[in-house]
Amino acid sequence: MDKLRSAPAWSALDKLAPLVKRYHMRDMFDKDPERANKYTLKAAGLTLDYSKNRVTEEVLTSLFELAEQRNVKQKIVDMFSGQPINTTEGRAVLHTALRNFSDKPIYVDGENVMPDVNNTLKSVKLFTEKVHSGEHKGYTGKPIKTVVSIGIGGSFLGPKIVSESLKPYWVDGIKTYFVANVDGCHIQDVLAQVDAEQTLFVMSSKSFSTQETLQNTLTAKAWFLEQGPEQKDIAKHFVAVSSNVKAAVDFGMAKENVFPMGDWVGGRYSLWSAIGLPISLTIGYDHFEALLKGAYDMDCHFQEAPFENNMPVIMAMLGVWYRNFMGAQSHALLPYYHYLRGFPAYVQQLDMESNGKSTTLDGRTVDYGTGPIIWGSEGTNGQHSFYQLIHQSNLPIPVDFLFPLKVPNQNDTHHNMLASNCFGQAQALMQGKTFEECLEDLSGSSLSEPEKLSLAAHKTMPGNHPSNMLLFEEVTPHSLGALIALYEHKVLVQGCIWGLNSFDQWGVELGKVLGNDVFDMIEGEMSLDSVDASTAKLIKHFINNQ
Repeated sequence: MDKLRSAPAWSALDKLAPLVKRYHMRDMFDKDPERANKYTLKAAGLTLDYSKNRVTEEVLTSLFELAEQRNVKQKIVDMFSGQPINTTEGRAVLHTALRNFSDKPIYVDGENVMPDVNNTLKSVKLFTEKVHSGEHKGYTGKPIKTVVSIGIGGSFLGPKIVSESLKPYWVDGIKTYFVANVDGCHIQDVLAQVDAEQTLFVMSSKSFSTQETLQNTLTAKAWFLEQGPEQKDIAKHFVAVSSNVKAAVDFGMAKENVFPMGDWVGGRYSLWSAIGLPISLTIGYDHFEALLKGAYDMDCHFQEAPFENNMPVIMAMLGVWYRNFMGAQSHALLPYYHYLRGFPAYVQQLDMESNGKSTTLDGRTVDYGTGPIIWGSEGTNGQHSFYQLIHQSNLPIPVDFLFPLKVPNQNDTHHNMLASNCFGQAQALMQGKTFEECLEDLSGSSLSEPEKLSLAAHKTMPGNHPSNMLLFEEVTPHSLGALIALYEHKVLVQGCIWGLNSFDQWGVELGKVLGNDVFDMIEGEMSLDSVDASTAKLIKHFINNQ
């Protein structure tokens, strides 16, 4: 039997699940008037109400026991102390060191990494201030007004989503664009909107050889030189976040404008590093530092709080409950704030790239569910789209609602309507509407009895759909940092429960390798004999139609 399935708490949860499936949350609230208070906690400026979940005290106790039995505490210690928990690549996982404000040293292979972390932050701060003050000028002496951030994966999505989420904090006079897709339409659309004399390109690639990122940067360079500058002017308009300093300098960048990052920072966890340079340029360094401090506060809570009062652990274990015992295959994130509209996509990458795996740390193939499908979109838009499926299908879909209590310069009526929709949807998912209630609503209509019965059946909603409500006073750099760290730690806990390495991505790597091979075949530098007949046919069809 698999180690996870043989855990005593797993067996207990297996027995509890059929019983809990018979309970309705309406009855749970009726029986316990204090349920909402008992199942609400605060941490790092966030408030979590998890009372609308299909759990009992016995279920929660068993979930926390499962976390104990799967050594979650030790996994937390190992990550924060720099142990090589990314076992398949032999690396530490230390995105938390990038926001470590404790002054405590953190060692990797016997070396304290904090001096390098702090020096990089100083470099980011200095460069940001030079751009914003106008000290760093373009080749014609004009100040920088536009930033084009070029990356892929986490080096693109993290800075983009954070910058979008913090639009009220944008620095006046700076406009930032984000490019990732190797589809030439993307980079060409951006280049058509910018002025070469006042544009700064930030290229983010640890190796300086990531295919999509390098090609987009080369395209930007060619466009830049076509506008009239000389090769020497590249240094004023192109900077890099990369460990390959030589390649960046050979490209034409100034050595002092190449910002390093350690190999113990994974792409989807990298926004806290120099990868966050575009964030700093967009919102200012002080606000970027506040983002880091928000994450640090959540880090402290995660390390110190007991499981029953630990926000990331609670959210993680509820996810395990639904994924492994209640039949859920997906999890929806529903932010009720326009600027957080991209957050579901950020968590989608974070979660699915981390725990979308079926092989355990000891090489076994799992026989239980692991990472769920993460999806969602903003607020009331979704209510006129996919909420129908959540309300009335027979698919169990846990939901996280995200809502800021205040929005600067927001019309009260707009925000009150937004709040009423958010809270009302959570209520509707929980309580539903019975057949009898629907029939009663139709009692005064002119419909015949058979018609009333039929229509009431269509209007019936079972309810009992679980949700978490995450509240923050407002979306600030600090609260956003805490929110992102919350989901990072949730992923760590779930990966530990399922026995996975949450920090490699071999599926992604395979796609890169094969994509490079196909590119060589299209360019005529590699034979088609090494691929399957379908792929070879597609390549030929593409070539013949150029």
